[in-house]
Amino acid sequence: MDIVKIEEIKNLILEIKGQKVLLDRDVASVYGVETKRINEAVKNNPDRFPEGYIIELEDNIKNELVENFDRFKTLKHTTVNPKAFTEKGIYMLATILTSKKAIQTTIEIIETFSKIKELSRNIKELSTVKDKKEQENIMQKSGELIAEILDNDLQTSEEETTIELNFAVLKFKHTIKKKK
Repeated sequence: MDIVKIEEIKNLILEIKGQKVLLDRDVASVYGVETKRINEAVKNNPDRFPEGYIIELEDNIKNELVENFDRFKTLKHTTVNPKAFTEKGIYMLATILTSKKAIQTTIEIIETFSKIKELSRNIKELSTVKDKKEQENIMQKSGELIAEILDNDLQTSEEETTIELNFAVLKFKHTIKKKK
């Protein structure tokens, strides 16, 4: 089963009405279902999509997309305007869809956010810990989390990769050494 990579999704994100969104057809592609299944899920579960979860595109926005992006040329002759899902809408949709890819993608999203929350807690704790050994332990755990989060996107050609992040009050540097 193909796991969706962050880079693939990043290239699909549009900004519409000041919000980062994915169009229904792109969400369908990411979750491995047909676009009509996405729209059926929304229609059958209106309570799950309050205001701010979906933007219904007007004709002028659809026409602008067709004019500016080759990948939307097929929208030119459609009578139904696409829906644009905000981040919240995409997550809610993930709880409804039941394809294997949708389930796996949802699990990946949940796992990544869990790691990000743990990393956030580690950074907060690091600012209060005075013991050098304990700081090093927290730094090691944080580095491992960062490596897990970014692993699929790390482009390396050497035996060693260094990740350096600057969190305003904390500069974090972690080196990953690949085993031969």
